[in-house]
Amino acid sequence: MKKSFLILILSLSLSQAVWMQGVMPPANPAQDWWSHVRFLADDKLQGRDTGSEGHRLAAKYVADNFQRAGLKPAGTEGYIQPVRFHSRRIVEEQSSLSLLSNRKTEPLELGDEATLSMRVNQAPHLEAPITFIGYGLSVPEVNYDDLKGLDLRGKVVLLMTGGPPTIPGPLLAHYQATRWANLKTAGVLGVISITNPKGMDIPWDRAKLARFMPAVSLTDVSLDETTGQQLAVTINPARAEKLFTGSGHSFAEILETANAGKQLPRFELPFSIRATIKMATEEIESQNVVGLLPGTDPKLKDEYVVLSAHLDHLGVGAPINGDKIYNGAMDNASGVATLLETALTLHKTQKRFRRSIVFLAVTAEEKGLLGSRYFAAHPTIPAGSIIANVNVDMFLPLFPLHGLIVQGLEESSLADDLRAVGETLGIKILSDPEPERNAFIRSDQYSFIRRGVPAISLKDGYTRGSPEQEIAARWRTEHYHAPSDDVNQPIDFQAAADFNRAYLLVVESIANRADRPRWNSDSFFRRFAR
Repeated sequence: MKKSFLILILSLSLSQAVWMQGVMPPANPAQDWWSHVRFLADDKLQGRDTGSEGHRLAAKYVADNFQRAGLKPAGTEGYIQPVRFHSRRIVEEQSSLSLLSNRKTEPLELGDEATLSMRVNQAPHLEAPITFIGYGLSVPEVNYDDLKGLDLRGKVVLLMTGGPPTIPGPLLAHYQATRWANLKTAGVLGVISITNPKGMDIPWDRAKLARFMPAVSLTDVSLDETTGQQLAVTINPARAEKLFTGSGHSFAEILETANAGKQLPRFELPFSIRATIKMATEEIESQNVVGLLPGTDPKLKDEYVVLSAHLDHLGVGAPINGDKIYNGAMDNASGVATLLETALTLHKTQKRFRRSIVFLAVTAEEKGLLGSRYFAAHPTIPAGSIIANVNVDMFLPLFPLHGLIVQGLEESSLADDLRAVGETLGIKILSDPEPERNAFIRSDQYSFIRRGVPAISLKDGYTRGSPEQEIAARWRTEHYHAPSDDVNQPIDFQAAADFNRAYLLVVESIANRADRPRWNSDSFFRRFAR
């Protein structure tokens, strides 16, 4: 009762600062920021899908505003860095999955029971035995190895997403992101994943609709981390029990064991999987947008702080409540708007920093962080001179700003800058309260971390179990990757203005600091430093 009352009070206070149904409050403290969101999330841009005309128009809008802000072009073609992709779309009526045993063939229904990931260049036909391998992780830093003692050559593996709670969140997230490298070395042909329901942001009935949207991979094969994977399947956890039939185990048992933090069993399944997959493919081009604000200090101006936000969203997809345009207002027109507003504010105030600032709007984040991966591998500035990355993605101004959630807070001396800003503004600087969501590897700062650059990503903050956490969770359930993430949802404009102010102060602190940010001595990611 008390928690519900707190949520009600918070919602009522929020309603005093929202824009709904096209009506703008007369004194919107984030009016300029909101004007960028409204343009980028307009139906005319058709959801800004990677490689689409809507994305090209969004990139032009960002480039035009970079020019208005006096930024120097820093792309390979003016403000633009073109990025080439292979695009794949499932032809589902010519595709199928089945479980084969000596006695029968059991179809897996595409959509309700399973989906096929087009991020992987899947084999047209595959038949192989299946082994359940727990989480499928090998983490030498904590002497953990799900693959030890298993012969997986020529097999497809079934695994549960997530990992043991004893492994620190960022480390666990990294090894999930790079899991295929170890599986490939072990001779695995493909992967069937079951998502732990507690880590699902989107209900299955909505998530399954995304299977019809195109997926992409970089044409730069040196950056394609799925090479060699012939099958990638995700199973609906509500329908996963049939995969354990006759194995001596049940999915309910596996899930209970995982949620209790205990060691998952590993075992052979009494059947094979047969896959027939038909894809429509093409090559496309999309755009990163890059602008440069030169630094003022002769000794530091050749060092760069990269400010990133992803420009793309999901485009046009299966309709929900009659709407098929996935506008991506919060995800991530909001972050690009913060990038633009920061550049324009610095131009208006003629404020400069000791180090140079790179403003970077990347493409293909929704496709697997591919635009930022490409820029981090092929930067348009000297790679060794990038000293930090500050990312903003879907920061969710849904309630008053009392703190910042910081992905990467524990990893580098950037925490000093954050805590100094927190003290100045009287707000809390918070670690990720929901590490099971793997947010650390799900946004563009991770591309820079893997290149050795200390990096952080910022969101409007909350603590675990708070009313604000419930508001954010409800937003993800109802609006994340849905057409309703548009400009007709309630926004706390004061929170947006406060976030943008905090963001600018963080950037200023990093750009003017006396020394380069450094990895903490106990950070796993220190090994990537160059």
